[in-house]
Amino acid sequence: MTDDLEDSILSIFEASLDAQLRAVRRLRHGETAAAPRSRKGPSQVDMAYDVLKKAHTPLHVSELLARIRSSFGITVDRESLVSSLTKKVARQDRFLRPDKNTFALRSEPR
Repeated sequence: MTDDLEDSILSIFEASLDAQLRAVRRLRHGETAAAPRSRKGPSQVDMAYDVLKKAHTPLHVSELLARIRSSFGITVDRESLVSSLTKKVARQDRFLRPDKNTFALRSEPR
């Protein structure tokens, strides 16, 4: 067996055993499950909604990402945001897609 392959296999076993040891230690200290994650802030969709509401105009995804970054201090994954907003558009939920990679808000019913 080559040294690289042997090192890789040993690294895998080490990582596996380390994870098992941490699980045993958690159980020993009475922790039954991982603590539930709390939301730290607005979702990507909520941030996009806020940005579009302030803009009062459709925005290309590049501009939307830049404004989310400047307003919220968070870098959002482009594909993830486009996917999320496209699903909202398909459900007719808050968003429109007036042009390629451009999103706008639906007019709110009065």
